[in-house]
Amino acid sequence: MFPIQLGLKASSAPEQVASRLKYHPDVFEFFTSEVDYTADSLEKLEEAIQKVKSSSVKTIVLHHPMKYQGKRLELVAHPKNNAELVNFIDFSTQKLLDLAKKYDCKVLVHGSYELEEAELLEPFASIEDARQYLFSRMDHFCHIGKDYIMFENGISKLYSYGNPDFDHLLAEKGYPLAYDISHAFIYLHGDNEALQQSLKTLKDHIVHYHLVDSLGETHDSLTLGHGKIDWAKALPLFNETASSIYEINLKDLTNPVEQLESHAYLKQIAQNL
Repeated sequence: MFPIQLGLKASSAPEQVASRLKYHPDVFEFFTSEVDYTADSLEKLEEAIQKVKSSSVKTIVLHHPMKYQGKRLELVAHPKNNAELVNFIDFSTQKLLDLAKKYDCKVLVHGSYELEEAELLEPFASIEDARQYLFSRMDHFCHIGKDYIMFENGISKLYSYGNPDFDHLLAEKGYPLAYDISHAFIYLHGDNEALQQSLKTLKDHIVHYHLVDSLGETHDSLTLGHGKIDWAKALPLFNETASSIYEINLKDLTNPVEQLESHAYLKQIAQNL
């Protein structure tokens, strides 16, 4: 059975870190943004990692930034028309991998998020071409990241979990996966059975879960129990060796109450199985 872990998420800001550590989490995920990649900010992130590490947290995950200069960090970005974005993706991933190797953490990168910008696909003749290029980028990061990297699903047509053919292809490729439950549920328009099938197909390749509820229509980031995901049926399908965090929108960034409520809810579900 999947162990119910207290997984909390925060930035490297000292007050956020302190507000999480007082609950003694099993897993700590650092959210980073483009401002975290100056020399000074990287030093602060390293200090925050050291603090979490010295608090006996078992697993630390470093989450790649979501945007650079207003653009989403999509791995499909191509040097032809997005050279600066590609450079930042490479630079920021390498910086996180350096920290991960030094402190035995994991780095989480989005395979694709929402693919909002049409210009991202301009260098490619087809979606299939774009996906092959995306896989070549993932192969590159696997090569340099070894066991320290994982790829998260979004709600884009390029890289989402839930389509059986794509899930089987990913399972064959054997990438280390981070599975955001709500992203798959949204991509599947709220279909719990399809979500369960996807969790089964990808189970052996999942190393980390983002636990977050949703109504299955938009990116709503709900506290567990406030959406339509059937957690009682999903939970037994999780990879027992994977880590997890509650990735819930917080009203107050220095008070992880929504993450803690989600943890209490999931523990209750697990007890009743």
